[in-house]
Amino acid sequence: MTDVSAGSGAGAGSGAARAASAAGGPGDGTRAVRAGLPEPVNHEPTLPGPVFAAHFHLSGDVTGPYKYGRDENPTWTHLERAISELESPNDQGGAGHGVETLVFASGMAAISAVLFSHLRAGDTVVLPDDGYQVLPLVREQLQAYGIEVRTAPTGGDGQLAVLDGARLLWIETPSNPGLDVCDLRRLIDAAHAQGTLVAVDNTLATPLGQRPLDFGADFSVASGTKQLTGHGDILLGYVTCRDAERAAAVRRWRKIVGAIPGPMEAWLAHRSLATLHLRADRQNANALALAEALRDRPEVTDLRYPGLPDDPSYPIASRQMRRFGCVVSFTLPTRARAERFLEALTLVDDATSFGGVRSTAERRRRWGGDNVPEGFIRFSAGAEDPQDLIPDVLHALTTTAH
Repeated sequence: MTDVSAGSGAGAGSGAARAASAAGGPGDGTRAVRAGLPEPVNHEPTLPGPVFAAHFHLSGDVTGPYKYGRDENPTWTHLERAISELESPNDQGGAGHGVETLVFASGMAAISAVLFSHLRAGDTVVLPDDGYQVLPLVREQLQAYGIEVRTAPTGGDGQLAVLDGARLLWIETPSNPGLDVCDLRRLIDAAHAQGTLVAVDNTLATPLGQRPLDFGADFSVASGTKQLTGHGDILLGYVTCRDAERAAAVRRWRKIVGAIPGPMEAWLAHRSLATLHLRADRQNANALALAEALRDRPEVTDLRYPGLPDDPSYPIASRQMRRFGCVVSFTLPTRARAERFLEALTLVDDATSFGGVRSTAERRRRWGGDNVPEGFIRFSAGAEDPQDLIPDVLHALTTTAH
């Protein structure tokens, strides 16, 4: 069977992360390229191929690592160790030690695993009221199970006001799609002071943008469908934590529900991690350039990007984020104007999701789940050349003015 011993890799990335790199750990690029690779074996591939197996040879002793394909798979193991290395807090040396990751079939499977494995009837959970659009459905299901749900906005650390007595605080920062940012350290410290667990949805930032466990979060949860894998062809989610008992509860939930990724998806995701730093840097630079270009457009209102110095989220984001993400949001005057704008784009796909190497944009109100204006646009900057992408966006705005 393929050797799945832990690979090498540690460190930080660009911006504020360079200081950590200079202090002794490899940078984000080295970390991403090496994450989760097994120890070299002569004549074997550097990243072993996907293992397709429903069952494994199992004679007598059942204490080994691989028994049945719903529970474990060597391809998952490589990916889980890779993500653990990327999400590892600085106080763990950045090598995945003391941190456990579990991969899932989707981001929602990962979110559900944390919530439903750690909440019981009579508990209270605090959710953002401006988070991912499926959270209202999650709220309904939690309430159906006798769990009290409180909500508050991400911006201004609004969740602090409804935190008292909660079993679990769910944070999404930056929020999707509004791009508000909360003070992670402040919220996590307040939650832990009263015995409340904290989970952070890190989808938009990725581990190269921020590591929630660095701030003391109990769980870092993300959809790997987005920028983590970056090609718009994989559904994946994960949960990372550094408490063995909590990880065991999440693992048990995954076993019960069976929300597991396929080995091909896990292998493709691991392969994609090697270019995460390259994609993130290019996409973040494009997002900032786009936001700067949109600032002077009279038809654009409510422009948000955490990396803009005049953005309301910038003071906090610049302290706790190492990269600001690839998503820019803004509002056009009407639904019709927004739809004309999207149709006029030639280098941008009108598609949902975000984080891919090809730029996408959509009118979010079309789904009905986000509390945003009819002309609200969520734009995900891809890896195109900025001298092509920015003019395409500005041309679409100009030609659809009437």
